[in-house]
Amino acid sequence: VTGMDFERLLCATGPYQGEILRASDMKHPHKIAWIQCVGSRRVTPGENSYCSMVCCTYTQKQVILTKDHDAEAECTIFHNDIRSYGKDFERYFERTEQLPGIRFIRSYVSITKEDPETKNVTVRYSTTDDGVKEEEFDMVVLSVGLNPPAEYEALADKFGIELNSHGFSKTILANPMETNRPGIFVSGGFQGPTDIPESVFSASGAGSQCGELLDYRRGNLSTERIYPEERDVSQEEPKIGVFVCHCGANIGRIVDVPSAVEYALTLPNVAYAQEQLFSCATNSAQEISDVTREKGLNRVVVAACSPRTLEPLFRDTVREAGINQYYYEMANIREHNSWVHSREKEEATQKAKDIIRMSVARACCLEPLQEFDLPVDKRALVVGGGVAGMNCALSIANQGHEVHLVEKEKELGGIARRLHYTLEGMDVQAYLSDLVSKVYQHPSIHVYTDATITEATGYIGNFVTRVKSQKGLSEIKHGASVIAIGSDEYKPTEYLYGEDERVMTHLELEEKISQDEEKVVNAQSLVMIQCVGCRNEDRNYCSRICCTHAVKNALKLKEKNPEMDIYVLFRDMRTYGFSEDYYREASNKDVKFIRYEPEDKPQVAPGKSDEGRSVLKVTVPDYILGNKLEIDADIVSLAAAVIPSAATKEIAGLFKVTLSPDGFFKEAHVKLRPVEFGTDGVYLCGMAQYPKHITETINQAFGAAGRVLTLLSHDTVVASGSVCEVNEKKCMGCGACASICTYGALELRETKQGKKAVVNPILCKGDGLCNSMCPTGAISLKHFTDEEIMTEIDAMIPEEERIQQFDSAIGDV
Repeated sequence: VTGMDFERLLCATGPYQGEILRASDMKHPHKIAWIQCVGSRRVTPGENSYCSMVCCTYTQKQVILTKDHDAEAECTIFHNDIRSYGKDFERYFERTEQLPGIRFIRSYVSITKEDPETKNVTVRYSTTDDGVKEEEFDMVVLSVGLNPPAEYEALADKFGIELNSHGFSKTILANPMETNRPGIFVSGGFQGPTDIPESVFSASGAGSQCGELLDYRRGNLSTERIYPEERDVSQEEPKIGVFVCHCGANIGRIVDVPSAVEYALTLPNVAYAQEQLFSCATNSAQEISDVTREKGLNRVVVAACSPRTLEPLFRDTVREAGINQYYYEMANIREHNSWVHSREKEEATQKAKDIIRMSVARACCLEPLQEFDLPVDKRALVVGGGVAGMNCALSIANQGHEVHLVEKEKELGGIARRLHYTLEGMDVQAYLSDLVSKVYQHPSIHVYTDATITEATGYIGNFVTRVKSQKGLSEIKHGASVIAIGSDEYKPTEYLYGEDERVMTHLELEEKISQDEEKVVNAQSLVMIQCVGCRNEDRNYCSRICCTHAVKNALKLKEKNPEMDIYVLFRDMRTYGFSEDYYREASNKDVKFIRYEPEDKPQVAPGKSDEGRSVLKVTVPDYILGNKLEIDADIVSLAAAVIPSAATKEIAGLFKVTLSPDGFFKEAHVKLRPVEFGTDGVYLCGMAQYPKHITETINQAFGAAGRVLTLLSHDTVVASGSVCEVNEKKCMGCGACASICTYGALELRETKQGKKAVVNPILCKGDGLCNSMCPTGAISLKHFTDEEIMTEIDAMIPEEERIQQFDSAIGDV
C-alpha cells in the first residue's frame, strides 16, 4: 500500500473504521515495512529528482500510530537519509527510533515476491554487516512523495504563469510567493513540496501581498457578524446538553461512546445527550447550536479533545444558540483519557464517564461573563532588522500602517550581511542592498539602529515600548509587535577551531570564497564536517540549513577550481526539496560524500602529506570498506550549528513570550499558528523561530505581516472575560500575586485601607497563578472559581463512595 493508503487505514472514517487490516485477507499485519523515497529522489530521466520533504516524518508518525494500535507490532523503516530537518523533528525521530520493535535500516531495497498462500511480501535489502538479505513482511508501505497538482499545465496556461522544470510554479528568488505575472501569487504545495507550517505561513504571506494591492478596498466589502440576542438564563435551573465526540478513532476506538452517552443522561441536570463523529465539523457544530436552541438548554458540555484549539469554536457555537459563551464546558476525554489508556478500553470508558460527570457538575456552577472591546493602535513595532524584519515591515507599511523597525546593530541586514550567494544563484548582497534602500525610502517606516529596548509594556492593540538608539530615547506606541531578531552562529570548540586558521565555519568559508582568497580557492583539498554543535545532547535539533550550505559552497569552489578535492562528511544529507538536484550535481562533479555516525566522529589533527606539505589529517570511518580513511586537507570547514540569538531570553522577558526547549521562540501552535505567540498581539518570523533558508524566511516574514494586518485592520479587539478579580477586604497587600504574574497584570496601589492588589483585566490572561499564590484567598479567577473547581473535585468520587472510603479509613474509632 502507499503511505496515503495506510493513512486511510489509520483513520476512523477509513475502510475499516480505524483498524489496520490487509485487504487481501482482512488480517491484522504484525510485521510492517516502510520504504522511503518512493517517487522522489529519482535518477531516471523524466522522474521526480527532488526530495518530497514530508515523507520521513509522516512515516515516523505512522509508525508511532501503528504501535498505538498494536504494541507488539514490528516496524522496519528502509531509508537513505532521515530528513528530520523541521522544528522538533529530531526529537520526534529519536522518539520513534527508541520504541521497542522498531528498526531503521539504511539501504536501497526491492520487493521480490508475494507468497500466494500467506499474502506476505518479501523484501531484499543489504546492510554493511550482513550483506544482501531477504525478509518477509505482512505489509509493505511505500512512502510516496508529492507530485505537482493534476492538470498543472492547464492551470498554468489558464493563469499565464510559468512552471519550473518539475511542474511546480516558477517563483522569483527574492519573493517565493510571486509568480511571473504581477498580481498572481502562489502558496503552499504549488511552490514545491512543503510541510503544514510552511503552507500555513506562505498562505498568510500570499494574503498579505494581496492586501498590499487591495488595501484601498479594505473594509468596504465586509459585514459585521450578528449573533442572536443572548438569553438571560442565570435564574433558571441548569438544563445541560452533553455531546460526546468519537473524534474518529481517537476516542471512539477506545471509549464506548454510546455507553458514555447513556450514562450522561442519568446525571443530575442533564436534559439531553448524544454522540457525534466529529464535534468540530461544521455540521456537528451547527447541530449543537440547533439542539441547544430547540431543547431550551442553558449549559453545554462537549466531551471531546483539548480546549487549546477548539474551545473558541465551541464557545462561538454556544453564542449562536443564544446563550452566554461561558456556559460552555469541555470534557477532555482524548488527551486525558483515550490517548493515554489506549490498551485499557473498559477503564478508559469508565474514566470518560467520570470526566463527563465532573464536567457536568462544574457546568452547573458556571456564570455568564462579559468580554469587552479594546481600541487598536494602528501602528506596528518590528524588532530585528534582518531579512525577516525588513520584509515584514515593508509589507505592513505597504498596507497603510506606520512601522517602527528596531535593530540592535549599527546597520540593517542581520546575518545576511555575511551571505553572498544562494544555492539557486541569487546575489544576496545585491538583494540586501535593494531591501535596505526600500526600507529607508518608505515614508511609513521609522528605523532605529544601534538600539536597545529598555522596557516593553501594554497589551494587544495598545503596547508601549521604550527604545534607546542613535535617535536618543524614544517611546513607541503600537498595536502589534513582531519579533524577528534572527539567530547566531555557534562558535565550535572542536576540530581545532580557534587553534588553527585552516579550520573555519561554513559562513567564514563563504566570505573567503566571495573574496577569492587564494589559500581557499587554490587549495588542493578541502573537507567539510557536518552537524558540528547540534544533533547532540546539548542541542538536540537539526540546524536545517547546513547541508545545503555545504553543497552551495562545494559547487562554488568547483566552479572556481574544478580540480579541488572536496569531501563532505555527513550523518544525513538533508538537502530537502529542490536542493536535492544540487546535491546530485555536486556528486556528479566529484564532490565526495562520506557518512559518519555520532559515536565515531571524524578526527582532525595537524600533519604532513606524503609530499611533505603541511596539512590537516582528517580521519573518518568507511562503513563499506570497514576501515578508517585518512584525508589530507588544506582547509577544514565546519557546519556550525545555528543557535538562538544572544538577545533571545531578554526579548522573551520583555515581551512576555515563551521559548522552546532549544531556546528558540515558541509559537502558539507549530502547525496552526506558526507566526503567533500565545501572548496576544505579538508575532514572530525568521530564524528567531527556527533556522531556515532565505526563501523560507521571506515566506514567514510576509506570513507574520498577514497576521499583523488581521489585527491592525480592526478598530477594536475583544478581551477575555475569564480574568482575576481581587476582594479588597481580604487583601493584605503582601504583593505575592504581583511578583508571580508573568504578564504584569497585578500591581499594588495605596488605598484608604493601605496597599491593595489591583488587577488590570486587559493584561490578565487568566492563568490562575496569583489565585493559587494568595495567602488570604483574596483573589478569585472568573470561570475557575473555588465553587466551580471544588464541585468538580467532589464529583470525581460519588458521595457514597467517599463515605465508604472514609469509614474504612477510620475503622471502629
